[in-house]
Amino acid sequence: MSSRAYVGLGANLGADLTATLTRAARSLSALPGTQLVALSSAWRSAPVNAGGPDFLNAVAALDTTLSPIDLLDALQAIEHAHGRERPYRNAPRTLDLDLLLHGDALLDTPRLTLPHPRLGERAFVLRPLLEIAPELAPLATGQGWQEQRIERSGRIPI
Repeated sequence: MSSRAYVGLGANLGADLTATLTRAARSLSALPGTQLVALSSAWRSAPVNAGGPDFLNAVAALDTTLSPIDLLDALQAIEHAHGRERPYRNAPRTLDLDLLLHGDALLDTPRLTLPHPRLGERAFVLRPLLEIAPELAPLATGQGWQEQRIERSGRIPI
């Protein structure tokens, strides 16, 4: 059975961040049992609780038969293929793929928490998510996210 999953895409290292997000979206659409249903615009934002250059962010909606953990494994494999390293928490990154929601799944494990624990606090997640799924507005529960600096940066070609 298929579930609707939402994945946050972000990058702040590399010469062409739009190209990185394009390749990542294509990789998502190529996952087994998975269809890319929607992709938000790209959004530029400052890093949260970290230094480094601005991020380019987006959110993808997927219909997938992959379980949450299998999808997480696939996302981490895509990150690794794009040169993602994890030298320290919130380090700048070539590609960051966060599983935000997976159907109605509620998980709290050492590897994965669903819904994503900071989903309702961050403009770089909420603005692109609400662009493609406005019905999820009740998830925007955090304080201050509307004041975070973020700007739409155009479409992501796929």
